[in-house]
Amino acid sequence: MPETAQFVDPRRWKALIFIALAQLMVVLDATIVNIALPSAQADLGISDGNRQWVITAYALAFGGLLLFGGRIADLWGRKRTFIVGLAGFAAASAIGGAALNTGVLLGARALQGAFGALLAPSALSLLAVMFTDPKERAKAFGVFGAIAGGGGAVGLILGGVLTEYMDWRWTFFVNIPFAIVAAIGAVAVIRDPVESRNTSRLDVPGVLLATSGLVSLVYGFTRAESDGWSAGLTIGLFVAAAVLLIAFVAVESRVKAPLLPLRVVTDRNRGGVYASLGLAIIGMFGLFLFLTYYMQVVKGYSPVRTGFAFLPMVAGMITGSTQIGARLMTRVPARLLMGPGFLVASVGMLLLTQIDLDTSYPALILPGFLLLGLGMGTAFMPAMSLATHGVEPRDAGVASAMVNTSQQVGGAIGTALLNTIAASATTAYATSHAAGAPSRTALQLQSMVHGYTAAIWWAVGILVLAGLIAITMVNAGHQGGGGAVAGSGEGAAEDAIPVMAH
Repeated sequence: MPETAQFVDPRRWKALIFIALAQLMVVLDATIVNIALPSAQADLGISDGNRQWVITAYALAFGGLLLFGGRIADLWGRKRTFIVGLAGFAAASAIGGAALNTGVLLGARALQGAFGALLAPSALSLLAVMFTDPKERAKAFGVFGAIAGGGGAVGLILGGVLTEYMDWRWTFFVNIPFAIVAAIGAVAVIRDPVESRNTSRLDVPGVLLATSGLVSLVYGFTRAESDGWSAGLTIGLFVAAAVLLIAFVAVESRVKAPLLPLRVVTDRNRGGVYASLGLAIIGMFGLFLFLTYYMQVVKGYSPVRTGFAFLPMVAGMITGSTQIGARLMTRVPARLLMGPGFLVASVGMLLLTQIDLDTSYPALILPGFLLLGLGMGTAFMPAMSLATHGVEPRDAGVASAMVNTSQQVGGAIGTALLNTIAASATTAYATSHAAGAPSRTALQLQSMVHGYTAAIWWAVGILVLAGLIAITMVNAGHQGGGGAVAGSGEGAAEDAIPVMAH
């Protein structure tokens, strides 16, 4: 065997099953609790002011610690980090499900976020170092991309079923069997190449600056949603985030073993992936929230029916990811899948700007969902792969963490930004139409729908921008050979560098 040949793990496809299962658990948790929140609030007596913290505590811990989690994966080993993340996530879920008061529930959500920040980057980086053949990599990332894109909608379905037919606590307890099966499978079949670890000393200043900067940024958008964009605390948090993250970049450019090697993000292709993915998630997260309320409050759907209404979007994502993205990724440059994918999704979003009080699901919402899912699935697949394609193996964990960071921060920004736009438009419509309204209830519903459509118009623009960034910034060739991908064998690091110059 040549000295630079890469080891091919014979159990890699079995490993993919358990990695995908863990990823599904993490992605589900981003939306499954949303459906259960009203029931949990009533059961535990959570105040209206504190209920947002059930979502925010998770987002702050997850978003703030992701880069740290990615570096830990590179340092400890991805398999060990993966298993520790699974065990911790399961334990935190058990605490949340058994919570008897608000404090315990919020603490459990923060713990879930912290262990999720270990789990998510280790899962993605395991794929990056285990699947080195371009065609196999395309299939593996097709599965992973479909789960990353569609898991949130599946969470809405599962959350509806568990809340309606069992109890809100099962939206936490359901994570435990996922974690147990994934952990047992990881111990049995996952091989983590020791030679791909990065054993440099941990960059403590970088950890502190990155974590506090990202927490300030995520929390700033959360406060903007509740307090307004001009509130002193909101502005202060954004200023603090900017100062801390600028200081982080300055430190990373000087230290010997940085938390985030700047070579990971200054690469034109990876930078384009992170930016376009983050923008796409901004548009998607707000949509899930608006359409959940639209279907339940305006259309009168039950939680279960609402969840099943999202199924065509999930089907579209799986089709786009596995049948279009995975098949074309090794033959077509990533920008020609990502750009058109985001633009097709924007057409689906454009259809959804036409929703009204009596909108037909089959005539309007269904085709919108199908286009949205198909476009996002097609774009997500090559984006998730390109984010770690060609990266040096020792940087695979932190490169993977950056994918998750762009998604998590994008989700926080999207929820806050689009909710604020919707709330303002709702209030303005209600004020201007109060005199001629046939009834107070009709006015409230029409104002609500007007607010949603105003926000969805913004989401259309954001998705178009994501598509334009992907087309103009991402200039890598197809991922079907002609260079090495992140691997585990000797010479992988050296061979990986020229790939991104396609």
